[in-house]
Amino acid sequence: MIPGGGPGLTLLDWLSATGGRSFVTRQASAENPTGGHGTGATRDPDPGHPDLVHSGPAMALGRGFKVRPYVPLPAGATLTLAEISGEGVITHLYLTSDLPDSGQLRLRCWWDEQPDPSVDVPVANFFGTGHPDRPHELLSLPVMVGPAGGCSAWWPMPFARRARLTLTNTGGIDARVVAYRVTWNLGPTGGLPVRFHAAYRRSETSPGRPDHVIADGLAGPGLYVGTALAWTAVEPGWWGEGEVKFFLDGDTEFPTLVDSGTEDYFGGAWGFGRDAHHLPRAPADPAPVEQPFCGPYAGCPLVETDESGPRRISLYRWHLADPIAFETSLRATVQALGWGSDRRYRVRADTVASVAYWYSAA
Repeated sequence: MIPGGGPGLTLLDWLSATGGRSFVTRQASAENPTGGHGTGATRDPDPGHPDLVHSGPAMALGRGFKVRPYVPLPAGATLTLAEISGEGVITHLYLTSDLPDSGQLRLRCWWDEQPDPSVDVPVANFFGTGHPDRPHELLSLPVMVGPAGGCSAWWPMPFARRARLTLTNTGGIDARVVAYRVTWNLGPTGGLPVRFHAAYRRSETSPGRPDHVIADGLAGPGLYVGTALAWTAVEPGWWGEGEVKFFLDGDTEFPTLVDSGTEDYFGGAWGFGRDAHHLPRAPADPAPVEQPFCGPYAGCPLVETDESGPRRISLYRWHLADPIAFETSLRATVQALGWGSDRRYRVRADTVASVAYWYSAA
């Protein structure tokens, strides 16, 4: 249904499907907003122009010397990142800004004639860093956040006739700097029948509401390809005992896929090291705590261990090598579960935000 094996094989699979027919690469950015052929870096410096406020450093050099490298985005305004006509695949998306909270930027993507966006997610959460007040890096195959908030995503995003991507400043602070790149290949896609989707959810768990719903109402056929969580552990103690469950193709009370614990689903074990008392360590070593890590397909790039206040945890799991296929429907949940002092499980009152990523024809 989609190119297999991860973004690294996307181009090879596409070339195979198209039989070597020609395609072209285009890129929209502040220097070339339309992504047109030979239309990049054509502005003359003019710091007094509202569209060229950052062109002052290029005054002595002139056209072609970083005249419009980024754009402002006032509070409440929307910027069109790319408006594409034709058939092709978006191959890379890059975003950064000077906002202290990238969660106030909202990314939306439309494919073909769809009336509603297939992607509608705060930028921080889309790139797996849903705690913008705790900036951190994330290094994985389809998503990377480099030092100081350079955000990249390599999810293949096919379209048959058109694509539109926008960025909206939903907060109350003006962004002075927004830098972006949308890169795509125009050409035959081999009739790929699926479209990329990403959906955001946030909930407060409690003993009466122990499950956070990651995804619900996904219509098949499709492939579920990723989960990103921004967990706020409001209560003290271990927070990640809950199971991740996937209800497939008409499952009701009981799921088809169920994991053995939050840390296990996201690629760790034994409380990400917090509960690793069975491992050898010197008597003088401090008590074990959760350990951050990043891997190609799974990771926990941010984990705060100080229990004097709410703690932030970022988690991701990309199902690139092991996509979850569903024929008619998919629902995914995670329990907010920890340990009680009596060594029994107890439901926690935490805050969980998630992004689900999938491909489907709907």
